[in-house]
Formats: sequence, C-alpha cells, structure tokens
Amino acid sequence: MKKLFPLSLILLLLFAGCKKPKGDPPILPPAESMTIDFSNFESKKKGDLTAVQKGTENSNWEFAAVAAITWRDILFITLVVPVTSFDRAIDQVPVNIGEKTWQWSYSATVAGTVYKARLTGQILASEVEWKMYITREGSYSDFVWFEGTSALDGNSGQWTLYESNASPVELITIDWQRSGSSVGKVTYTYVKNNQFKNSYIEYGLTANTLNAYYKIHFYNFEAAAFWDVNVEWSTTDHNGRVKSLNYLGDELWHCWNQNLINDVCPQ
Repeated sequence: MKKLFPLSLILLLLFAGCKKPKGDPPILPPAESMTIDFSNFESKKKGDLTAVQKGTENSNWEFAAVAAITWRDILFITLVVPVTSFDRAIDQVPVNIGEKTWQWSYSATVAGTVYKARLTGQILASEVEWKMYITREGSYSDFVWFEGTSALDGNSGQWTLYESNASPVELITIDWQRSGSSVGKVTYTYVKNNQFKNSYIEYGLTANTLNAYYKIHFYNFEAAAFWDVNVEWSTTDHNGRVKSLNYLGDELWHCWNQNLINDVCPQ
C-alpha cells in the first residue's frame, strides 16, 4: 500500500528546495585602508614649516614630522567621524538585505556624540560596491559620507570621502592595496577644488631596513608652491631619513638616529 504525504508537507519541501542560498558576505576592506600610521611623527608643531630651523639638532626629523602632520590633521580632524565609524564595522555581524547586498548597522561615539552608521556592500560581477550612511540625531539622516569599491578578493580598492553633511563635496580619494595580511600601500589624494587640490600622500611598508615610507606632494601655503618630500624610517628603531629639494636645497637624504637627532647618513 502506498503512503500518502500531506499536501502541506509537499509544498513545504518544494518551497525549501527552491529557496536560494544567501551566500557569504563580501570581504570587508581592512581598517588600514582608511588610516595612515603617523605614530613616528607626533609633533607639537602644527603644519608650520617655516618654524623648522634647518641645522638644529632634530631638524631632519622635525621637517618630516610637520609635512606628515599636515595630512594627519586633515584625516583625523575633518574626517574623524567616517573613519572612526568604518573602524567599528570590523566588530559587527552583517545581515543580508537582498540583491546580493549585506549591511553592517551599529553606533559609533566620536567626541561624546553618538552617530548611527549603516555600511552596505553589494557584490557585483567583478567588484564590491560600498556605501557608508551616517545619521546624527537631530542634525542629518543617512548622509553618504563615503563610498567606494573593492576587488572581490579584498586585496585592493578605492574610497571617495566627502567633506561633511554641510558641505557634501568630494574631499579625498583613497587608493589602497593589501600585501599579505596588512595593507602595503595607501594613497590619499586631495580633490576638493582649492589651492591644495592634487596634493597627495602615499604611505607604504617594505622589506627594507627602513621599512616604512611617505611620498608627499602638497601645496605649501607659506611658499605659495607645491613641495615634494620623501621620507623613510624604521617602525621599530624609529631612525630614518628625509629628502626634499624644495626645503633642503639638494636631492640628498638627510638622516636622524633612534633619538630623532640629526645624524650622518650611512654610505
């Protein structure tokens, strides 16, 4: 005698068999894609290159520090909210919201103010498209503070960051590449339409003894001209060197030792 299955059970099995799997979320770009290590160049001076006296005992390091801090101030003051919000995404669990799109929703506190963040990542044919929506209660809602794309393997990508809700213009673009488990190179380019436009800083890590570097091209307001600065240093010993024809007057490396004091460069 044949067994008869209830119609409801048959329909349930058919529905379950037709349900499409949601798959895995996209690879979240690393937090380092939006951060540059300035820890070797913490200076009390704030962007005033004219205050650095050539020939004083730590002038080589100090010049490199001031050039770097110019960029640190842009990133950590103007863009502290979106950068901090993105850093918090790493600890969150995303939810599939359909159309191959995943969403990270959470809150981030910056300088005592709570912001609601909503990061979405949509998996496309050859890349992932990202958007970060920021809400500040009583001020603005779902402001797209940055957006970008990343490779499906999570090893490279680009970001576009906007200045603020009050001034929603493109401020900085970021190009990043991962090397192994960490980001090997990050380039920030200033794109807002003013004198500083087309300034950039490239930060990277290498296998050299001086294993970190900056390539800086920026508009020096005191000199009313673009300057170029190359910096290399050791992230462990903190010694390094700087080169800038604009400031130092030659194309030679000028070094500092582990105590940040000017030193003779090794041959």
